[in-house]
Amino acid sequence: MSIKARTATAALLATGLFAFSSAAMATNGYFTHGVGTESKAMGGSGVGSTEDFGGIAAATNPALTVFADTKWQAGLSIFSPSRSYETSGGVGGQGGAFTLSNGKYDSDNDFFPIPFVAKNWKLANDSVLSFVFYGRGGMNTEWNDDQTVLTDPTGMGGTPAELPGTFGGGTAGVDLMQAFMSVNYAGRVGDNFAWGIGPVVAIQMFEAEGLVMFSGYTKTFADAFLGNGMGAPVENLTNNGHDTSTGVGVSAGMWAGNDQLSFGLAYQSKISMSEFDDYADLYAERGGFDIPSTIKAGVSFKASDTATLNFDIEHIGYEDVDSVANPIMNLLTGCFTANPSVAPATGGCLGGPSGAGFGWEDMTVYKVGLAVKSDEKNTWRFGYSYSEQPIPNTEVLFNILAPGVMEQHFTFGWTGERANGSVMSFSLMYAPEKTVSGRSTFDPFQNIDLEMSQLDLEFAYRF
Repeated sequence: MSIKARTATAALLATGLFAFSSAAMATNGYFTHGVGTESKAMGGSGVGSTEDFGGIAAATNPALTVFADTKWQAGLSIFSPSRSYETSGGVGGQGGAFTLSNGKYDSDNDFFPIPFVAKNWKLANDSVLSFVFYGRGGMNTEWNDDQTVLTDPTGMGGTPAELPGTFGGGTAGVDLMQAFMSVNYAGRVGDNFAWGIGPVVAIQMFEAEGLVMFSGYTKTFADAFLGNGMGAPVENLTNNGHDTSTGVGVSAGMWAGNDQLSFGLAYQSKISMSEFDDYADLYAERGGFDIPSTIKAGVSFKASDTATLNFDIEHIGYEDVDSVANPIMNLLTGCFTANPSVAPATGGCLGGPSGAGFGWEDMTVYKVGLAVKSDEKNTWRFGYSYSEQPIPNTEVLFNILAPGVMEQHFTFGWTGERANGSVMSFSLMYAPEKTVSGRSTFDPFQNIDLEMSQLDLEFAYRF
């Protein structure tokens, strides 16, 4: 393929990413277990590796691009999450309870394409300029209106009504997509140290539906109620289509060592994103949804001429993002319309400065990867990662929307070099079923089980 043809093909891939990507990633929370096919095949490890992962290595550790080739690189993942919840018990909406219909329900939308594109340019003095575009985070659920809710819509203790949908507002769910573009500069200091740094531009798209029953628990409604004894129309809570949010952060990394043993460290800053204005009545701080920081460290050891071992640790700071970390109990302790006898103010209402969220905790992920060369042109990869999932059992009700409960990932893959110098890779990830159980916030006699399992198949090509 000619240089002009390669450039045109890669440009088309890059410009089409936003339209094509429909991310529903929920592996380590709502972040992927790794970025780049070679890294994903080894459990997401490789922060300290000198292996040539291509330009996408900048997403693992910006320093690693000094070891990567200058080929265009494109990849496509087909991600398949299986999500369900099961309910049992409850008081049937009596006494002001909000009781979900009992049974087991499955989310629609089981397959999602997730592409990436990357390119390195070698500069003077062994330095490298990289361009990378990839999806890293997201979540998607769609619960149809086969489920129902029993509750007293008047709040006056009358006969409970049966309303359609998981939360009484018809088909319910969320769709969050996150994409990242990085321009990275990396350099070497001698043979035993490398570094990299660059800005990261993030773009998010979000949609929520089926949450109209929460209108009375928003700051917009509660402020008006306290002011004049009547609520106000709530327009920015649900069913507003996709909204967009942008922000800029920084990613940096370093590598030190030799061909036998090496160490890597990488950090991506928390990214302060613009608000989702169309969902200002849903997320804390009037639609705030920042992207948490991540820090990764890893060791790579060449066990033999043909085998390399990676050991990595990654920490994701979900607790620094209020809309993700704030517990749902903030409604009952800080929102007047949800609990007037206890909550005299409105700061804990949906959309408020301490508005209720998903109650997620930080995650620390442990990863191990193995690369084995069967000959000069073929490498087989294996990996495993583990982390305790981020959802406490007190937060299961709201996390029906975002059941990111995965803990284990088993991975496998292959990389092969063709006669014309191009490189092909694939990775396969299986995350076995994990269940988190707890009591419903609005009906403590009802139990909710969140369940998920996942498959991910990715192909990549360097040319």
